Amino acid sequence: MFDTVVIATDGSESVERAVTVALDLAAKFDAEVHALYVIDGSDVEGSPEQVRAELRDALEDAGEEALETIVDHADREVNTAVREGKPVTEICRYVDDFDADVIAMGTRGRHGEHSFLLGSVAEGVVRRCPTPVLTVRQLDADEEPTTGLGA
Repeated sequence: MFDTVVIATDGSESVERAVTVALDLAAKFDAEVHALYVIDGSDVEGSPEQVRAELRDALEDAGEEALETIVDHADREVNTAVREGKPVTEICRYVDDFDADVIAMGTRGRHGEHSFLLGSVAEGVVRRCPTPVLTVRQLDADEEPTTGLGA
């Protein structure tokens, strides 16, 4: 059912559980795994011109670090990519480029609790991308994961 799983990460803590769930899903279906980090082009372009190159390099380093975390947790090869642009657009484009079967991502990102249910990137991907999107909420410290329906 799932041959290609894409994990969209921003390196935040809120994506940790999504990575675990996505890797478990990939293992169950023996699926190929891709991990994607998108540098938000508006963050770079909105910064002073004198620091843009440094900022882009720092964000690329952060992306590589986030992707390495996924690779370290995987029991299989992970294809990694860093792209720059509008996160929603780049995630949807990447999924289309690799004909992915599902996108896994956290419900919140680096920018925190600005949306009631979903972070703006997760909401944008759910609304715009024709590929199924698995959004996974990071549990609070006092929450225990549940298993099964109705649990």
